[in-house]
Amino acid sequence: MTIGIALIGSGIFAKEEHLPAIKAASALSLTAIYSRSLASAKSLASEAGDVELYSEDSGEGKGYDALLARDDVQAVVIALPILVQPEYIKKALSAGKHVLAEKPIAKDVATATELISWYKSNISGPSFSIAENFRFLASYDYAAAQFAQLGRVLGFRVRVQNFVKQGGKYFETAWRKKPEYQGGFLLDGGVHFVAATRLILESGGVKPVTTSAFSTQLQEHLPPVDTVDATVKLSNGANGTISLSFGTTFTGSEYTFAAEKGTVTVSRGKVTVVKDGKEETKEFPEEGNGVKQEIAAWGKALGEGKPDPRQSAEEALRDLQVLEAMLQSGEKGGAPVELKL
Repeated sequence: MTIGIALIGSGIFAKEEHLPAIKAASALSLTAIYSRSLASAKSLASEAGDVELYSEDSGEGKGYDALLARDDVQAVVIALPILVQPEYIKKALSAGKHVLAEKPIAKDVATATELISWYKSNISGPSFSIAENFRFLASYDYAAAQFAQLGRVLGFRVRVQNFVKQGGKYFETAWRKKPEYQGGFLLDGGVHFVAATRLILESGGVKPVTTSAFSTQLQEHLPPVDTVDATVKLSNGANGTISLSFGTTFTGSEYTFAAEKGTVTVSRGKVTVVKDGKEETKEFPEEGNGVKQEIAAWGKALGEGKPDPRQSAEEALRDLQVLEAMLQSGEKGGAPVELKL
């Protein structure tokens, strides 16, 4: 028996990633689609098949509240602009629906903390999960398993650099083009990179405790900042660096972690392990970006009645805490900011 779900939002990621992932998940059955406008809902429905459409401009009885009143919708996937997500999350949970909401969990730590507190105080039954597809990439899982065998952590360096150009499909999204939240693209995309970093560091038994960072806006069209370079102190006293930019001509990503017995490096679906002087490389050409895996895992968890810990709101909050601390330190000219993860 499949679980009836609704897709809330009809943007680029919902169309290109969520919809195919939902259709591929054997445990889920897409019943309805909601968007703020009927036109955008129809654009998604053309690829979704026979589903009912809801929007705020469809007239009485066809809005979000009406969708949530349906008994055949047990759960929702929410993929809306960052600032409005908490409102839609609360409504869905209050209506008794399980929720999988896109990252980041909220625009800042204060809002995310309030949301989790509200959930714990007011909701009993429906699960609240946050989608973080990087936690479902086989390359990072493999890297974490290998790093766990290398002993005491000595340090790390993470570099993710790209150039978001004007005219690109994500840049031209209105709420991203003129962000009303901290960090701009660094918040929207940066939590992915923090999640991957934390996953591997925690396999080595350490976590970030303090960060000192410098941030800047290299490109006029990418406010408020598009680049941050941070030094991070770990719980065992070792240090590492995280360098993120969406406004540079540098390209590529690399996650490298050092321990007393060797190193682990993840880059574009390839993991290189150097242990006791011997190098081995393993590639993951079929892993994609992890969305299909995360949707399938969510469906499986719903069926079993046990939320997947990789999708917990608390994990998403910790990702946001690290990124927000980096941004806050950048605003303070590199002053150290403590983390309490």
